[in-house]
Amino acid sequence: MSAYATLVDELENVVSHEAIGHQANVLQRVTDLFVTNSDRLSDEQVLLFDSVMGRLVEKIDVAARATFGQRIATMATAPAGVIRELALDDAIEVAGPILKECEHIGEDILLETAATKGQHHLLAISQRPSISESVTDILVERGDHAVAVSTAGNCGAKFSEFGYSTLVKRAETNGDLAACVWKRPETPRHHLLALFAAVSQSVQKELQSIDPRRADAIGTMIGRAGDELQTQSREHSAAYEAARLHVESLHASRSLSDADVLAFARAGKFDETSVALSLLCDLPIGVVERAMVHEKYDQLLVLAKSIGLSFDTVKAIMSMGDHENDGPGPDIRQAGASYDKLRPETARKVIQYYRLRERARLD
Repeated sequence: MSAYATLVDELENVVSHEAIGHQANVLQRVTDLFVTNSDRLSDEQVLLFDSVMGRLVEKIDVAARATFGQRIATMATAPAGVIRELALDDAIEVAGPILKECEHIGEDILLETAATKGQHHLLAISQRPSISESVTDILVERGDHAVAVSTAGNCGAKFSEFGYSTLVKRAETNGDLAACVWKRPETPRHHLLALFAAVSQSVQKELQSIDPRRADAIGTMIGRAGDELQTQSREHSAAYEAARLHVESLHASRSLSDADVLAFARAGKFDETSVALSLLCDLPIGVVERAMVHEKYDQLLVLAKSIGLSFDTVKAIMSMGDHENDGPGPDIRQAGASYDKLRPETARKVIQYYRLRERARLD
């Protein structure tokens, strides 16, 4: 490591040098050295590199900082202090690559940036491969139109109840944002219904046309949104509560059967069907509802197979709200083949994973 020691000595001597171009060259050299040796540097040596890089970054111009930031944005071992300094840089050309691409940037840095920086910085964060609920809470509240749409359209973003509520509120007068929220497969049912009820009739038609398969699958929900949710929200809550109590009573008195679920589904009773599946699978109602309204039926097939439902019942659930076609469509035929191949023991293992995952979220 003699070359390492020599270069560090040189850096310490020139860190206060007034020639900005020279310091940029030195920063490039120390970065080369760091990349070459990063897999065998001690924690103390990494901190030394971090300190020297940070001091040099303060002395170079925006263009040089931007070049440096682009280089280390995807570097798995980039020093934390330099990453923080670049991420909080007021110049978006410097901060942008770090905020978008750096996988190991600290959550605290993202939160600080989202809470204090301008819209360009927020937009960069909204384009990350994954974003936590805490960060999206700030993005959808502080962000402008572009930030809100980008965040809602990011498949790797997660949202809290506050985040979904904020998005739905903002989407009432924003068709682009409404479409982004509507397309998200994991958007909770009550937020979908609230969104549909709040937007204009023209936007409602656009939402239904976005994905015909999903529109068919949640036809009952759309009908309820148009008819019931225009009234007091407590009326819907009372209706759901009545359905829950009825199904739980049946389950307690004689256990729910495949025939019960089939009857609920054929009658278009979404609440009764979802509560029944929740009880039979021992899963939270939200997990079941998302499986029922998802445009892909994989999770619904797993739930049904794990509790031994017939495919007639599965088909009835998949067809809820579809009164136009007499026979099964191509998707249902494909689902039938997949259902036959799915082994019950495999489905039960997956369901057990779902249960453990949901319990871990509550802890």
